[in-house]
Amino acid sequence: MTRPGTETSTETATGRPWRPTAGHVVCVGETMAALVPDPPAPLERAARLGLSVAGAESNVAMYLADYGVPVSWVSALGDDPLGRRVRATVAAAGVDVSHVRTDPRHPTGLLVKSPASATGTRVHYYRSGSAASALGPDLLDEDPVRSAALLHLTGITPALSPSCRELVTRALATPVEARPHAVSFDVNHRPALWPDGTAATVLRRLADRADIVFVGLDEAQGLWGADLTVTGVRDLLPHPRVLVVKDGARAATAVTDHGVYTVPALRTAVVEPVGAGDAFAAGFLAGLLRSGTTARALRLGHITAVSALRVTGDHGPLPAPARIERLLTLPDPEWEALGRTGTFR
Repeated sequence: MTRPGTETSTETATGRPWRPTAGHVVCVGETMAALVPDPPAPLERAARLGLSVAGAESNVAMYLADYGVPVSWVSALGDDPLGRRVRATVAAAGVDVSHVRTDPRHPTGLLVKSPASATGTRVHYYRSGSAASALGPDLLDEDPVRSAALLHLTGITPALSPSCRELVTRALATPVEARPHAVSFDVNHRPALWPDGTAATVLRRLADRADIVFVGLDEAQGLWGADLTVTGVRDLLPHPRVLVVKDGARAATAVTDHGVYTVPALRTAVVEPVGAGDAFAAGFLAGLLRSGTTARALRLGHITAVSALRVTGDHGPLPAPARIERLLTLPDPEWEALGRTGTFR
């Protein structure tokens, strides 16, 4: 296993590395209206609340659209002003929302962020009985999912309701070799959504069936063992074609059949951390869909994560394309130095 903190690769197989087929990406999952103190402050002392949207899967979709990847977000919203606000916001980012359902019987979910507390940002959810929680596996039989090149899911969705768990379970039930599309899965463990203590077993089983998996090292340690290393996570999840383990602000490692790749993260001033993992996933997926190298995809993940870290919402502006390209082509020592001693601006 490579040492975190340096960009390295170790080839372990011959032949061409697996990549998802370029084409339409579909992201499935709940997006809520979000109230966020602006400027960041504990909720009790906030002078003003801004209204934005928050959803792991739509975050990924919006960043993919920023990179020019054709992408749809599929979900359900209430027939209410918050639902219309969510739909319009995601659509304005260039994401196809034409397949989002409007549910007249269930409301749009809501979350409220309380940043800058002693324990970091706290998120308060008001999503029980939401429109998205009523989703089920039937949408897998419809476009755009049926014709997607890549389907992106997270571990949030199976925690929302039995029907949502059935949706994700069925999406991952087909053996990898027989799937009509690749499936990426971000573990995205939300402890508050798993009161029955089943998260560790369910999320491990689902993640091990995906083609591409994203998980934080601290997240994996909280779920499956405090002493886990990247190697240990791979032992627990042996089947994904690409396993990406994010080690916070230090580095990210991708484990594939063709090698192990570790790329250090970029340093930046953090305004608010929620959404950075979704941004990283979108950048990495965009890198793979461009047929870039695994190390280059990891770099693009880090660059995209910085865009989320520097704003109070979950979706921030990307650097100029020329700036991104220059960062992607930096010699390894220069990238490493930027992550170790510089602050990304």
